[in-house]
Amino acid sequence: MAGMDKKNIHFVVNGDPVSALVGPEWTLLRALRDGVGLTGTKEGCGAGECGACTVLVDGTAVNSCLFPALEAEGRSVTTVEGLTQADGNLHPLQKAFIEYGAVQCGFCTPGALMSSKALLDQNPDPSAHQIKVALAGNLCRCTGYTQIVEAVQAAAAEMNGTAAAAVGNGSGAAASGAGATGAASDTALAGVTGAVDQPSHASTSGEVTA
Repeated sequence: MAGMDKKNIHFVVNGDPVSALVGPEWTLLRALRDGVGLTGTKEGCGAGECGACTVLVDGTAVNSCLFPALEAEGRSVTTVEGLTQADGNLHPLQKAFIEYGAVQCGFCTPGALMSSKALLDQNPDPSAHQIKVALAGNLCRCTGYTQIVEAVQAAAAEMNGTAAAAVGNGSGAAASGAGATGAASDTALAGVTGAVDQPSHASTSGEVTA
């Protein structure tokens, strides 16, 4: 009987029109993973607290684990899979996350990337404080956040055509060695590209501290 309550919704994901048969209780996260087949977006806490499931809806970062799937009707959604450029190259944010060692276990990385993209779309040259505020809803148990902040600064510098050498206090250069090693591993690339699945925003207050 529950299946009879399902509705076919139509929306745009990463620039492509899609449809998904969803139940009234489905979240956007479930619609993306089970309805559309895009598993880059992860479920962490399922309560809007960790940010792993962050996607952009009409350009705004939201926790897809809380966003009702039915409300995606006619909307434009961007997931981590949509960051890769048309020529197949990684987005500057993805490259910087690898270079600066901001990807470790990789589970939180899709959400952190999407929150970072939302920030840079609105503010192409953010301060470290502004980056921390934008990432306050994204929890990471591995990096200590410093590498993530430096990666966003480096990506902003690249996108603005300025020298990335001034990023942070120089620790990013040291981190890039570790990041380069991680880039060669499946784990590092998985979180950045959303290519590898694992089991199963603006809602969390507070600020990330480096």
